[in-house]
Amino acid sequence: MSRDVPIHSWPGSYYINSEKRWENGTLSLTRTTVRFVSNQSKESLASFRLSRIVEIKMESSSFIFSTLTVLEEGNVKHWFGSLKPNRVVVYNVLEHFWRERLLSPSSEAQRAESQPSKGRELISLVAGAQKRLEDTGRVLSHQGEQFDNMMQGLEKIDSDLGVADKLLSELESPSWWPFGKLPWKTQQEAKVEDAARAAAAAAASSAARGSSRNKVIASIPAVVSKGGDSDLKPGCLLVLVSSLEVRNTNCQLLHRFERNEIDEIRVHSPYEITVRQRFIGKPDICYRLLSAKMPEALSLLEMQYKKKIEFTSEYTAFKTTPVSSPCDTEGKSWTEGLLQTCQETELPLEVPAGELSQLQVHVLQPSVSQAEAQELKQMLMQLKNLALEAETELERQDEALDVLTSSTDRATMHIEKHTCRMKRLL
Repeated sequence: MSRDVPIHSWPGSYYINSEKRWENGTLSLTRTTVRFVSNQSKESLASFRLSRIVEIKMESSSFIFSTLTVLEEGNVKHWFGSLKPNRVVVYNVLEHFWRERLLSPSSEAQRAESQPSKGRELISLVAGAQKRLEDTGRVLSHQGEQFDNMMQGLEKIDSDLGVADKLLSELESPSWWPFGKLPWKTQQEAKVEDAARAAAAAAASSAARGSSRNKVIASIPAVVSKGGDSDLKPGCLLVLVSSLEVRNTNCQLLHRFERNEIDEIRVHSPYEITVRQRFIGKPDICYRLLSAKMPEALSLLEMQYKKKIEFTSEYTAFKTTPVSSPCDTEGKSWTEGLLQTCQETELPLEVPAGELSQLQVHVLQPSVSQAEAQELKQMLMQLKNLALEAETELERQDEALDVLTSSTDRATMHIEKHTCRMKRLL
């Protein structure tokens, strides 16, 4: 089954307490389960859900042998040793997915409404808003291109006015002028000062534009490694409007991938990606990221880097995997889920026979399923990304309008000045 496809696997050994011996095999992590399979018998020697884990520790066996221990509910302790590449990497990955499992909500049934079609209605509304925002973004992009063309035209006008100013200066003060300093020297110095002021204004506007492009769209905890998977450490991934940032647990920047510098984003699974920046004549910069919340960022990465993202053959094993339901993720039966929902919502367990079926329908048929909620979440993240990009484009166009206004005023003033000078020459 696709649900049994491991997110990550490590070769190692497992201690069989009943036989007092170690067995070689493979430790694997799936969406909901940790499993150890023997290499010799191909049988599962240990299998338990992430929700049943009480503690994960790095210990030593016989004061020499470094091991990783997992304490399960019921005071059942599992010992894993000889883990490759090392036990620290395995500990970081298991601890990350276990912690995110604890922080995630245990049940989505409490969010249900009375009408089962509400989830699809919400998705339809969000899809309509997203389409309108995309159309608005295209209009803004076209408008920005028009502003850029106007800027180029004004730059040409400014250049022509400079040539006209030089010719007028030569007509007003010919080269055989016998008196000291030529009058157009002062005008050239004034133009140098104007150019310096324009450069300072451009630097200030670029700084403001840079601050708007550094807005964070999404931030997810992750286990990161530079290069391969032999040195996975806790950290986080930040998705910004114009870049990707990889940080450690202390929020210190490890590397910043600018949007135009990223050459490849390889998706190994819904929970694991590799970001690469290639160079000529020196090693590439490559970071591997593993996160339980990576599906939230994938929708944004697909939209921002759709020409650079690549799905591997390993990813196909997860394509048809259904989103786990609350009862499936926690391993509860129908009656246990019903009783817990009644307790958490403070509903009486003893209800009249005529009302019991209504209670069952209300609990078992939520209006927004977990799959719909996940789809809504991804669409809202895309809306946020589109809104931030539209805001950045609007700020850029506001700055372009300011430059256009000042350039137009300056050109008008120069034309009026040149007209007066030509009238005097005539």
